[in-house]
Parts: sequence; structure tokens; C-alpha cells
Amino acid sequence: MQSQWVFPLSALQQTPSVVTSSFTVAKELYDRSRGVEFLFRLGSSLGLPTSAMFTAATWFHRFFMRFSMEDYHRQDVAASCIFLATKTEECGRKLRDVARVCQAKITGKDVSLIHSESPACNEVDQLQSVILLTEEVLLEALCFDFVVPSPHAELIDLFDANQEDSRVHDYAWSIAHDSYRTPLCILFPPRIIASACYVLAQRAVDGPHSASLDARISASPPSASLPTPPSHKPASPDASRFAVEYYGFTEDDVAKVSDALSILLEYYSAQDMQNAPHAASLTMISPPTSSLRPKLYEPFSQVPQLLSQSASFPPAGTSNRTPISSYGGNTPAKTPLHVAEQPERAIPEPAKKLIGRLDLS
Repeated sequence: MQSQWVFPLSALQQTPSVVTSSFTVAKELYDRSRGVEFLFRLGSSLGLPTSAMFTAATWFHRFFMRFSMEDYHRQDVAASCIFLATKTEECGRKLRDVARVCQAKITGKDVSLIHSESPACNEVDQLQSVILLTEEVLLEALCFDFVVPSPHAELIDLFDANQEDSRVHDYAWSIAHDSYRTPLCILFPPRIIASACYVLAQRAVDGPHSASLDARISASPPSASLPTPPSHKPASPDASRFAVEYYGFTEDDVAKVSDALSILLEYYSAQDMQNAPHAASLTMISPPTSSLRPKLYEPFSQVPQLLSQSASFPPAGTSNRTPISSYGGNTPAKTPLHVAEQPERAIPEPAKKLIGRLDLS
């Protein structure tokens, strides 16, 4: 039985943001990536375990499959996902602390300067209300289904079953972190994502002259159809195809791994290489030729320009908290004064290297 939270790729063309607003798929994926980045920074500052942040990131993506980014600002949804995860993942944080750290991230202030006697105290009070109100909508969107399987758990099984170069483990773990900045967690089951991360990590470690991604994920080894002389010993297992053979993937599963790999590589290729040099080596890897899905991403360096053009005549009632992002709307609409009216300080992309950034230097 397929989970209600695993959507077909075509669903990205029919999200509420795309259908009910001027969002393109590329614009929405850009804002999703930035929203998860904000979520990770917020969770990291609160000292949350990575498992809680991954759960929150998955909820973030699920939420926007049912509600539009034009109606609910990504930062408010990210904060509500984090607050809910602190309760379900048993790493409780006070609402006040979550709101204070969130306000510090939004305004670019040191969190120690935001206290009960500071001028920002009123904004924190308002943000607490926004988080609680958004949490109500989040619970509705999730249908109170809090269980989130993780590709990291599948990766641990792969690591235990194959004692490979530790660099493969490190790369695969980091790529799995980065996968939450893409919609993979709502498109594929965890073992498909884990396999894609593992295969891509193997390819990165083995170098440009090693087996291609197509060879690594083929349903059968390339030499399987060739006769083997009786005098020859059976070939040793092909380590480059370990993940596919470990799970015994069908051709349909292999096609999903191929799509997951191509989405990851397209995401890395969309990065501004000046701000993401760690992704340069991955962008040199050719995606699987078997993936025929439509293009999802535009270069991230071009998206802000596209957004600024569409921002010439903003919809009534929207805020400008993040000038280079899509409009966030009022979150939620019944809030009398939205905290989004506080401008977000522009944060250089290099400063955003927090958890799970793939570093191939």
C-alpha cells in the first residue's frame, strides 16, 4: 500500500502554489529550498538533534502540497514545523525560546539581545501567536500523521552491510542531508532516496573514470548476458551496484532511483558555484540517461531576478520580509499584525553552510 505522502512527479506541477498563484515550479522549489535552509538554521540554533530537523523538513514539504506558499510564509511554517517536532521527537523547547530564536534569525540580531525588556519583545509575542496559529493549520495538513521514515536509517543499513571507504559513508550522509532541500522526501520512499545518495557518493569517490550512474543502477550487471567459460571463476560481486543488489530492486524501483539521482544532480547544478563550491564536483557527474522527467530547477542565481520582476506589482496585503523571495502572504490570514513586516537581513549564501552541506574540497 502506497503512502498518502508519496506523490508522483507530476504532482509538482499541480501544487496549490502553482495552481492558485503566479508561482512556477522552479520558483516554488527555490522557496522550498530556502525555507528548509531557514528551518535547519533555526533547529541548529535551538540545539535540536538532526532527526528532529529532518522530521520537520519533511512536514514542511508535505504542508505545501496542501497549502499555497502565497498564503503561508515559509518561515512561519518552518518555525511551526520545528516547534511541533520538538514535541513529537521528545526534545522539547519552550515556545518562547523558539520564537526568540526565530525572531533573531529574521532580524539578524543576536538572540541574547532579545529579552523581556527589549523593544523586540512585542514582535516575539506576535511571533508566538503566529507559530501557534500556523501549527493548527499544519496539524490539519498532516492529518495528525507524525510518523516520518528517514533515508538516513536506510543508509545505516547499507553502511553496516558493506564496509566501504569511509568517504562514501560521509558523502552519502551529507547528500541525504541535502536531499531535504529538494522535494525527494515527498516523491520517493526512503530506501529509494538512500540508494540514490549512496550511488552518487560512490560515483563521487570513485572519480570521473569510474562506472557511470547508468551502469551502477542497471537492473542487471552489464556483463550478465555474456557467457562465462567453465574454466573461469564466477565474477566477484560488483561493489558499484551494491545498493541496487542489496535491496533487490525491480525495474520500476531502478527507474525511481534514476529519477532521484537526476533531481539531486539538477539541484546541485542550479546552485551558484561561487557560493556553493562544495557542489562543483557533483555537477560534473552526468545524470542517468534513463531519466526522462521534465526539468524542475532554474539556476538559483537567476531566480531572484525572475522574482523581482514579478514583484513589481505585489498582490494586496503581502509583505516584503524577504525581498528576493516569492511573496509570503499573511500567515495566517487571521493574524492582525504579521511579524513578516519586519525585514529580513540579507544573509550571504556562504554564511549558510550549516548542517549537512556536502563538502568535496
